[in-house]
Amino acid sequence: MPSDDLLRSPLHDRHVALGAKTADFGGWLMPIEYAGGGVVKEHTAVRERAGLFDVSHLGKALVRGPGAAEFVNATLTNDLGRIAPGQAQYTLCCDESGGVVDDLIAYLRADDEVLLVPNAANTAEVVRRLAAAAPEGIEVTGEHRSYGVLAVQGPRADAVLEALGLPIGHEYMSFVDAGWRGSPVVVCRTGYTGERGYELLPRWDAAGELWDALLEAVVAEGGLPAGLGARDTLRTEMGYPLHGHELSLDITPVQARSGWAVGWRKPAFWGRESLLAEREAGASRTLRGLLALERGIPRDGCRVRALPTAEGDGAAAETGADVGVTTSGTFSPTLRQGIALALLDRSVADGDEVVVDVRGRPLRARVVKPPFVEAQAKGQPI
Repeated sequence: MPSDDLLRSPLHDRHVALGAKTADFGGWLMPIEYAGGGVVKEHTAVRERAGLFDVSHLGKALVRGPGAAEFVNATLTNDLGRIAPGQAQYTLCCDESGGVVDDLIAYLRADDEVLLVPNAANTAEVVRRLAAAAPEGIEVTGEHRSYGVLAVQGPRADAVLEALGLPIGHEYMSFVDAGWRGSPVVVCRTGYTGERGYELLPRWDAAGELWDALLEAVVAEGGLPAGLGARDTLRTEMGYPLHGHELSLDITPVQARSGWAVGWRKPAFWGRESLLAEREAGASRTLRGLLALERGIPRDGCRVRALPTAEGDGAAAETGADVGVTTSGTFSPTLRQGIALALLDRSVADGDEVVVDVRGRPLRARVVKPPFVEAQAKGQPI
């Protein structure tokens, strides 16, 4: 899509002033990396100190009315009954076949109000499906440009927020309604990097002033503004899924090892019967990690083949047999080697060696269980 047709974050002019390289993310022109930083430096800043991300392209939707939480619980996969108002939850919107329309965060504000944060490209479809299914008295509204979303991630995240007088220290996946310079801001203890961090939802027109103050505090802690390039390398090191790669209409939560985000005992949610049947039968393929054993960087969409073995049965015993495909791949700045996530046949086990076809060049890799690096933040991917 031509850049003139793409939507802009409320911080777009600030990204331009910082010399950001930008690209299309779900119809939004967003920063990949900044001048003077670059993906590796920004990634390292988050792992060791602090980084500030603009993720305002993420969608926002409100479900309001008597029984709103009960309605959301009967549609999305995870069990909202496990959390209380003031807590957030990673969940999935599936179709009836069990395919994933989107993965998102649900902020439980009250029994009659749930704020949802889907991915940018899928927001309209999530809102459409919920609105079509909503009973009388429950309203589903798109709020994409009502809120910005800023993420402060890294070991020094608490110090950054403390410098602005914002609340810190609340439990993982919980949020606080706070104020800053007379404007409301939601502060949630969460993130997409594996590090300690917070995601802040200011009003759209107040996001710029908050960004400026946060960036000053991040830099004072030795950190950097970070683009979506570093966000991708950070989440891949943690094995966190990205919709359109590890989750899609063709990749179910069972295959993606996201069954922990499914309330299996709930009487109803979209895709329930199909997912229960797949879990009972066992998925034909499973999401795993690949750690390169030689120089090379796997990318998404690479064929994965078995190594020849002297004996055995199934795909792993057949010389050069295809056993899967990579869904994401990158250079790990932390490990200094290539890593990938891949959907592999269930005949493949952790510890096996495989060959990744990287543009016609074979790359040996070991099958591992993510994360590739130790998480500093507790909890599941969000």
